[in-house]
Amino acid sequence: MSASETGAHAGATGAEDPGPLLRLVHRQEVAFAVVGGFNTALGMGLTVMWLAILGDSVPPAAAVALAYAISIVIAFALHRTLVFRVHGHAVRDFVRFVGVNSGGLLMNMALLSLAVSVLHLPSKPSAVVVMGLVAIASYFGHRYISFRRAPVPPPPSAGSGAEQF
Repeated sequence: MSASETGAHAGATGAEDPGPLLRLVHRQEVAFAVVGGFNTALGMGLTVMWLAILGDSVPPAAAVALAYAISIVIAFALHRTLVFRVHGHAVRDFVRFVGVNSGGLLMNMALLSLAVSVLHLPSKPSAVVVMGLVAIASYFGHRYISFRRAPVPPPPSAGSGAEQF
């Protein structure tokens, strides 16, 4: 990976080492989609597993909540280590991550309601388009909110006068 590509990853998040996934796919956006796709499949699998474990005695929403509670922690860890490559501030990052995800849920609900109820568009294609828009917004939310790091200033170069007092 070239220095300019690595720099693109370091921009908002401060990551210097692209890590194995970014070395493989070369684009943070693609890595985000890969991790998101994995997490979506994981969430589906966990939901089905909890439905089977809990049975009919518990409302299905409980299975969704349990799956979400597990998958958001895994999604956070994977995005933090494989996509945005940041260190430190884990609790702050997690709170922001949950906030961005919650904002995505609200955005999804609002845009889908607007598309179907106000604009009278068909629900299934609208849901797909809205989910795509929310995924893009989530990428930028996680890049610039959840995992944002202040830029690291370059060390002073020799002869810059910085060492003279």
